[in-house]
Amino acid sequence: MNIDEACVTCIINQSAKVANAIHASDSLSEELTSTVEEMSKDFSFSLNPTEIAADVYEKMAFLANKTDLYEEVKELSTQKALTFIPLLKEKLLQSQNKLLTSTKIAVAGNVIDLAAEVEFDLEEELEKIFDTDFAHNDFELLKNKLPHASSVLIIGDNVGEHIFDYLFIETLKELFPHADYSYMVRGNPIINDVTMKEAKEAGFERLCNLVDSGVNTPGFAYSRANPHAKELFDGADLVISKGMGNYECLNDSHKENICFLLKVKCAVVAKSLGKNIGDIICKIL
Repeated sequence: MNIDEACVTCIINQSAKVANAIHASDSLSEELTSTVEEMSKDFSFSLNPTEIAADVYEKMAFLANKTDLYEEVKELSTQKALTFIPLLKEKLLQSQNKLLTSTKIAVAGNVIDLAAEVEFDLEEELEKIFDTDFAHNDFELLKNKLPHASSVLIIGDNVGEHIFDYLFIETLKELFPHADYSYMVRGNPIINDVTMKEAKEAGFERLCNLVDSGVNTPGFAYSRANPHAKELFDGADLVISKGMGNYECLNDSHKENICFLLKVKCAVVAKSLGKNIGDIICKIL
């Protein structure tokens, strides 16, 4: 999925979000925005949004002299997500359809997105998501594929969301214990992307095979992945892709059996899916 004009405006606007997140001075804020505006003149429309974002965020991190622009915000996102875990575990315990409930939990976590065109409140999302239908609903297809998949790769998206992914994978292991599960994270922090640091802190190494994709993009850009990540991706019987960034990278992938789980948070992705902003998606290629 390549960028269009709306993506250019969105990426420029993200410079202001970064400035706010790092409490930038007026001069740094102006420098961040003017630099991104200048970079936007050379954006290639043959690239997907995450590839453009990777270069932009790398430049902003350099200007701000920070390795992780959203470090403080990510810690708060994790803390907030953890407060919902007792409630969600109780919800799973009482559920008559644990797979559906855990899938909805995983999608609810996808509202934690610091670069989205439209932002949603996590608490409000959790209040309504269990009564909300998937706008694109391949859940039964996912349900039918899981018993036959010996290897399942879940590609993570954002910090905070990964706490919900943990519950999702726990449930998958309970329901389909025959499979080997892997959780893939970004090679380095770009926006609020989950990396090895946050995944290890959450205990994913004890839960499943934890994999560093090697990508420097806020989405799994296959061409930028390390050899191990490519091998794992190509060999997985089923890939579960979380979030818009991964969808932007993989919606025209060479691989089949990819299940996209996401909340639609921008007009460009909505158009690509033929759905509306705010819709929740379970789509299998």
